[in-house]
Amino acid sequence: MEIVILAVVIAVVVIGALSGLVVGTRRKKQVPPPPPAAPDLTAPPAEPHVGDEAETPRDETRRTIEEVDLPDGGTAPVSVEEPPVVEELEIPQVEVPEPTAGRLVRLRTRLSRSQNALGKGLLTLLSREHLDEETWEEVEDTLLTADVGVRPTQELVERLRERVKVLGTRTPAELRTLLREELITLVGPDLDREVKTEPPGGGPGIVMVVGVNGTGKTTTTGKLARVLIADGRSVVLGAADTFRAAAADQLQTWGERVGAHTVRGPEAGDPASVAFDAVKEAKEIGSDVVLIDTAGRLHTKTGLMDELGKVKRVVEKHAPLDEVLLVLDATTGQNGLIQARVFAEVVDITGIVLTKLDGTAKGGIVVAVQRELGVPVKLIGLGEGADDLAPFEPAAFVDALIGE
Repeated sequence: MEIVILAVVIAVVVIGALSGLVVGTRRKKQVPPPPPAAPDLTAPPAEPHVGDEAETPRDETRRTIEEVDLPDGGTAPVSVEEPPVVEELEIPQVEVPEPTAGRLVRLRTRLSRSQNALGKGLLTLLSREHLDEETWEEVEDTLLTADVGVRPTQELVERLRERVKVLGTRTPAELRTLLREELITLVGPDLDREVKTEPPGGGPGIVMVVGVNGTGKTTTTGKLARVLIADGRSVVLGAADTFRAAAADQLQTWGERVGAHTVRGPEAGDPASVAFDAVKEAKEIGSDVVLIDTAGRLHTKTGLMDELGKVKRVVEKHAPLDEVLLVLDATTGQNGLIQARVFAEVVDITGIVLTKLDGTAKGGIVVAVQRELGVPVKLIGLGEGADDLAPFEPAAFVDALIGE
């Protein structure tokens, strides 16, 4: 009996526990709230199209153009922006050089400034009543002072003494004629003074210009281009002086003034390469003459002189040089002769250009340098003007020295 009662109690407890569990579970499971009502959405305003107003037009008072107050002076000025002015590049004008025929005669006045050192001095001495030994010694001194040189001076004095003795009379006209003839003989009228620019095998003539610093080499090269162009030749300039920063610019300026093309290289570049390219380009464009301006070599620097020889050898891979012109400053006298000897050992000098042969120069240097090198003076510079380079003419030169 007790067992039955115990079983009943246990069953009641179990049933009660299960009932409580079911009720608790139902309390936890709540019904989800109903979904909220959808809000009333207002559509965004449409984007304005071209021509639409940015906002809703408002009713407002509008004024006509007659009712608008204008500033004093009537209608306001309208500023119109001017178009930018494009600067035109300045094209250098090509100059027409003076013809070379008779150029030395036209420059005789400048050349005659140096006659006080030679021509007038000799005429004054030879016009003395008595020509004794002392007078002839003064004649020798005058010639030596004018840089004629010892050997040429002795030859000239001997011939003058003999002819004056034979003539017997010494009128001013006779003395002038006598002196003129002897000076022309001393200068050398039979020397070939033509600048060779027409090689027999065809192609451009190749002229190399050499000399020490300060003699006017680059300027002379530019002036020589003018001389050739005045004679109807086309010219290419080779700026092989790569050591002096302004040399290539200076040469190019000379070329642009007369329409000559300039070939140049980088600063401190290889001069031989520039010279080679200049000759090559002259051949390609069919130019008549190539003028190669080299650096101003100090004659005491063996390395620089060797490089000058290299330029000559490289150029001759194209064709032989037609001219090697040595530029000398006529005012340097005997120093110029020393320079001439050194250059003649490195390159074969074919002609001489004497610059600054005006005013303070001594005309006798023409005779001395020709005797020293055995080559003629072909060109002389008589001033700073662009056309002051003239072909050397012995008779005109002597006439300028001794005057009319």
